[in-house]
Amino acid sequence: MRHLRAVCAIADTGSLHKAARQLGMSQPSLTTQLRRIEDSLGGRLFARERTGCRPTPLGRVLLSRARPLVTEMRELVNEARAVAARAGDGPDLRIGSTASRAIPGWLRRLRARHPQARPAIQTDVSADALVRLVAEGQLDVAFVHEVEGSPLRLPPGLAHRVLVAREPQFVGIAADHQATARETVRLSDLAGDQWMVDPTVDGERTGLLRVLRAAGIDPRVLHGDYLTAATLVATGDVVTVCQPTSLGRPGMAVRPLEGDPLGVRLLLVGRTEQELDRAYDDLESAYWEAAWEAPEYRAWLRRGPGRGRAA
Repeated sequence: MRHLRAVCAIADTGSLHKAARQLGMSQPSLTTQLRRIEDSLGGRLFARERTGCRPTPLGRVLLSRARPLVTEMRELVNEARAVAARAGDGPDLRIGSTASRAIPGWLRRLRARHPQARPAIQTDVSADALVRLVAEGQLDVAFVHEVEGSPLRLPPGLAHRVLVAREPQFVGIAADHQATARETVRLSDLAGDQWMVDPTVDGERTGLLRVLRAAGIDPRVLHGDYLTAATLVATGDVVTVCQPTSLGRPGMAVRPLEGDPLGVRLLLVGRTEQELDRAYDDLESAYWEAAWEAPEYRAWLRRGPGRGRAA
């Protein structure tokens, strides 16, 4: 079944790299696994092309039989886990999330509302990976963000609710950067800076490059995780995208961008509406608590009518 899931993931994403990330493994490991599958079957399942992986005739035959089997196994696992949860054999609520300052408040509220509950949290930089875990029954709900221009792939049958239709993305810049003198930063103020972005965050690099090029800016864009980026921002080496709920830190300032060119949609995805009912209200309260605690986001919300929930 593991081999069949791997083949389906490659076909669904059209890419060994994306499939590996979706499956939570390295690309070399997935490539080796695919080679073993093909060796055992005696033929190639995918044609490796410049634009990605395309199923061969043999691959299409295998996929036509594999997809129903994978679906049936997923449904069986979901049913078994549901029975186990009702029997008290597992955590009361399994939640996933991309990075967010709302997570601690969310967990605190869930525990206070359900004293006997045992919420378990799993974080991932990939929203698509978390959504797939919900679809596979490994998570009950997932709080994820969807970058503009890079829609999430929501499998059929999942429920979802929109927490924020469009959350603006701010920038982290050095505290002594000349742009900090402005209430909002223009992209042109950052034309001479290097940017750092995490390429493993679904859609983030593509969205940033699209906005920069639309502004006529073609800076050097470095790849790195956001913890490293924050350190380099403080030393003045890079600027980076950050969530509006981010708090400044020594050497680093957070500012909104003029015109809010970068945005994401915040969603709670769940297996059922009942699971969403259990988690949504606490997430909403936790998110807006974090929002109003962030000085720059609080000021941004107050500047525009209807931008957020009242403090």
